[in-house]
Amino acid sequence: MSETIPKDIREQIIRRIKEGGVSAAPVAREHGVNPKTVYGWLSRGTLAEPGIMEANKLRRENLTLYAIVGKLHAEIEKLKRGRS
Repeated sequence: MSETIPKDIREQIIRRIKEGGVSAAPVAREHGVNPKTVYGWLSRGTLAEPGIMEANKLRRENLTLYAIVGKLHAEIEKLKRGRS
C-alpha cells in the first residue's frame, strides 16, 4: 500500500508521529491508511536520514549513556575490591 501513498505524505505522517508525538493509529486513520502500514514505515525508516538536530540529540544521549555505564562499571569494580 505504501506505493499508492505519495512519499511526501508518508514523510509527513512519520514526522507527525516522531516529532509531534502524535500516536500512529489516529494519524493513519486521518490519512486513510491502515495503521499496520504506518508501523511498517516506522520500522523500515521511511525518512532517508535523521535531521541534524535529531542526530545531535542522539549523540548527546549516547554520551550520557556512556557516562552512566562508566560510573556503574567503576562502582561495580569498587564493590568487588571491597569484598576481597
